[in-house]
Amino acid sequence: MKNVSISPKFSLSQANIGKLPAKVVKPIDMSSTAAINIAHLGVHYRTQEALRDVNCTVKPGRLTGIFGPNGAGKSTLMKAMLGLVPVSSGMALYQGKPLMQQLEKVAYVPQRSQIDWTYPATVWDVVMMGRVKKTGWLRSFSTVSRQVAKDALERVGMSEYRDRPIGQLSGGQQQRVFLARALTQQAEIFCFDEPLVGIDQKTQSVVFEVFHELAAANKIVLVVNHDLGESITHFDDLILLNRELVATGSRQQVLTEPNLYQAYGGKVMYFSDAA
Repeated sequence: MKNVSISPKFSLSQANIGKLPAKVVKPIDMSSTAAINIAHLGVHYRTQEALRDVNCTVKPGRLTGIFGPNGAGKSTLMKAMLGLVPVSSGMALYQGKPLMQQLEKVAYVPQRSQIDWTYPATVWDVVMMGRVKKTGWLRSFSTVSRQVAKDALERVGMSEYRDRPIGQLSGGQQQRVFLARALTQQAEIFCFDEPLVGIDQKTQSVVFEVFHELAAANKIVLVVNHDLGESITHFDDLILLNRELVATGSRQQVLTEPNLYQAYGGKVMYFSDAA
């Protein structure tokens, strides 16, 4: 764990400015049609500005994390990309078209706190819901769809719980069920909002194994996370926010003292895997 202590009166002398890595805010690459290109995205909640003019690219084959302090707009950015909250400016494009018009290509897992765990559904019911985009609501599930669901449950280690009501599961088990549901969608883009909150170490290991497998399959994998602990070392790229884009790029490029100070404004502790 690396401790970066930055005073509220933090200042840089002329002598040491050149020694610190420069802030990295990459221009959007509109030529990358296989990526998600976020252009001038802004969100207002009534009179409050939640996000301002965010420009960045989310690449396939990379595990990308959205980080920042509480209230930074992390979940808002993900929801705005998918059209789940109204935007005041800009949009997210995928293959040259608004992403919100291509949700059949997206598997989205919201925060656990936003899910009604009292809903009378079993683990199998929830996972099979991931096949609805493929089959439609009024059609019975095919043998192929059922096998896809079985494979997904096995991958996350939840096969033996398939008949268990979701409300009777632990937090980690619930997260694995929704991870399996996302896998059954066989999507091109996977978006997870705070998937690591309230889960056990075993589930966290399963979650990151699946994330890396998806990235290795050249999927787009985007994860909202607030933890600057050891889990941050799993991410290839980071988007650092504080109601606007602070920095974006590789983990090594983004995790610099100036960027962290701009995002968090004070003492910051983060895990460094540097030798």
